[in-house]
Amino acid sequence: MPPRPRRGVIGRDAAMAASAASSEVPRARGSMAEEDPNQNQPEEEAREERAPRWGPQHAGARELADLYSPGKRLQEWVSVMLCAILVIFNSYHLVINFSVDQAHYILIAIVAGMVTADFLSGLVHWGADTWGSVDMPIFGKAFIRPFREHHIDPTAITRHDLVETNGDNCLATLLPLSHMAYKFHTLSPEAVRETYAWECYVFALAVFVTLTNQIHKWSHTYFGLPRWVTALQAVHIVLPRRHHRVHHVAPHETYFCITTGWLNYPLEFLGFWPRLERLIEAVTGEKPRADDFKWTQKVK
Repeated sequence: MPPRPRRGVIGRDAAMAASAASSEVPRARGSMAEEDPNQNQPEEEAREERAPRWGPQHAGARELADLYSPGKRLQEWVSVMLCAILVIFNSYHLVINFSVDQAHYILIAIVAGMVTADFLSGLVHWGADTWGSVDMPIFGKAFIRPFREHHIDPTAITRHDLVETNGDNCLATLLPLSHMAYKFHTLSPEAVRETYAWECYVFALAVFVTLTNQIHKWSHTYFGLPRWVTALQAVHIVLPRRHHRVHHVAPHETYFCITTGWLNYPLEFLGFWPRLERLIEAVTGEKPRADDFKWTQKVK
């Protein structure tokens, strides 16, 4: 297993990836192959090992994929449809209430919404990766399962359609988007203008939370992305592919923020996640990533 990335170092993505392993050989053994994500092993290694370490043929990946249920699919469809309606409704009201003299506040609000979304993506990603179990009632199969599948079949997400990719994130934003729509429907134009910058912040936060898993999917898509997506990745407006690859070095304990990835640098410098893990382990006695490790070890 490759050694842990060094804490307290801020540098370029390539430097962080290199610090996760002492050479390219252990790094290749610990992370998915960027040039061929589903063919995980060089030919000589494949001849030596019968069971795939990850990918769609991994025993754990096949079992987890089979747990995707019709009920879960229905929940995702409903969430996506309702979220789309609310985004369109709120977008319309933001446009008709726009005022040029608030442009600087709007820009600050949008950037703040993106940063908040990035932190929340990291918090949820860290929590689901590190704690809980697929065997938990209701919540386990519905929400923990995709995280377990992702670590042993990282490119499964690229085979998910729009609904499966975005359904859970759409569900998470229904409440704030509904509250915003209620205010637009009931408040006077004067009252809306007084809180317009705040509404822009909430809307940006909701939109980027909604898009987080789509952005995550793009970071695992190595062929056929639209040029505007690769352009956004190149300037790090959304999560770049090489940046996210740092997370996929076993044991998947760093770089959890997956909306923009901006906060991965300061959180890594502060040792935020390991400090939080040590605190929770001291209080509860639970071992971080125990369930995740169990699924990676399945061979049949």
